[in-house]
Amino acid sequence: MKNNILLTTLNARYTHSAIGLRYLYANMQELMPDTSIVEFTINDNIQDIAEKILTVKPTLVGLGVYIWNAEQCADLVETLKKISPETLIVLGGPEVSHSPLRVNFDAADYIVQGEGDLAFYQLVKAIKSGLAPIERIIQAPLPEISEIKLPYDYYTDEDVSNRYIYVEASRGCPFQCEFCLSSMDEKVRNFDIDIFLQALGKLWQRGVRNFKFIDRTFNLNVNIASRLLDFFLSKPTPYFVHFEVIPDHFPAALKERMTQFEPATLQLEIGIQTLNLGVAKNIHRNLKMKKIEENIHFLEHETSAHMHLDLIVGLPGEDLASFGRGLNQLWAMSASEIQIGILKKLAGTTLHRHDDLYGMVYADKPPYDILKNNVLSFIDIQNMKRFARFWNLYYNSGNFKQSIVFLWSDGDVFQHFFAFSLWVYEQTNSTWKISLERLAQLLYIYRTQVQQAAEEDVAALLLKDIMKLEGRKVPNFLKPFAKGLDVHRRLVKGHNKRQIRHLS
Repeated sequence: MKNNILLTTLNARYTHSAIGLRYLYANMQELMPDTSIVEFTINDNIQDIAEKILTVKPTLVGLGVYIWNAEQCADLVETLKKISPETLIVLGGPEVSHSPLRVNFDAADYIVQGEGDLAFYQLVKAIKSGLAPIERIIQAPLPEISEIKLPYDYYTDEDVSNRYIYVEASRGCPFQCEFCLSSMDEKVRNFDIDIFLQALGKLWQRGVRNFKFIDRTFNLNVNIASRLLDFFLSKPTPYFVHFEVIPDHFPAALKERMTQFEPATLQLEIGIQTLNLGVAKNIHRNLKMKKIEENIHFLEHETSAHMHLDLIVGLPGEDLASFGRGLNQLWAMSASEIQIGILKKLAGTTLHRHDDLYGMVYADKPPYDILKNNVLSFIDIQNMKRFARFWNLYYNSGNFKQSIVFLWSDGDVFQHFFAFSLWVYEQTNSTWKISLERLAQLLYIYRTQVQQAAEEDVAALLLKDIMKLEGRKVPNFLKPFAKGLDVHRRLVKGHNKRQIRHLS
């Protein structure tokens, strides 16, 4: 077999990079010289992708499959095999790691299930040696983490200049939250911290200033977390580092370090998911509310960390009233972003055990989001999808930081924004491609005509919000209110304009 191996995937955006492909490449040993990486996006034309792949005449294609690209990958596999049936196709990734597969990948030659860092090399080596396995589905044994070669040397200069750089100091999660794939992990495994820090140092020397850690529980090991924070605190700004953290574990050593980060440098993704203790217990999520409240209060008031606080719509047993109370409570804790997601039934999780009792009905196609259950109708879910989208545009974007909060002056965030989101959808019949000026005008009309607020007050707040960024023009409908007002703001620089809009 001529050994021309192509590793590829379809990223959600061009600015994303596939760390998984680079792990495979880093561990190809003697086969590395004949292995290459090429990345596409889910918006690329499938036949164009097939053409570019086949132009290099690979004998084997390794394709990373995820929830966001599963259907496109299935189309790509089918297209490749129709044109070049002799080209072997090996699939890997979370979306094919658990049987039964929910997307038809019958055209693929092999599927590697589990962590494929070492198993992919072993499979390709066996095929090359004429010892191709009979079984089509390969169950990859959990690799010893010390045997995995790190992938960071294989981010290209183009990646460094234009893409997010993903890194990980550990794998696994000690918790069993039923909606999450990480609940299937046996334990948390840490990479050698000294070797990992050396790799981070090399990335820094190459100009990387935007680091996104994909560890599921960054702050679980305080010693390792402290050393990572020290690494970044020793560096000059500007830079941006993103961690996913558990909300109830911030010992003094971490707190002291987090107070030292400058604004718009540190971002923390904090998975709350629900504040309903009964619902949380039902899905094996442990909520230590007192600790959560204390830590969010600390991060909010004593650090410059920007937080993403996650809530999920559709968890078994949680109705809209319960979700609304959770949103109100979370907003009262923090002025940072609150990410609202719709429950998805991921392959390999144990979420299915609730299907009968709670009437859980999910879409059969990716992203397998919930359609209804016994306390949320299909219309409720549809309304909440729009709620989440408009919440992102109006609240999380930071574009309406000062003006949006007057929607809920009595503190009932959920009820007022829910009514607003229904009204906005009635006006637009869409949740996409709505310009900033149109969003502002809709908020102005709702506040002045539906909520009967004074036009001058609403306009003044909107002008302050919209004109925070230099170069923006005063919207036509606000020009009568802009005379005599200082509507010019400095240019926001750095990696995180969205965060700075939240801080303004």
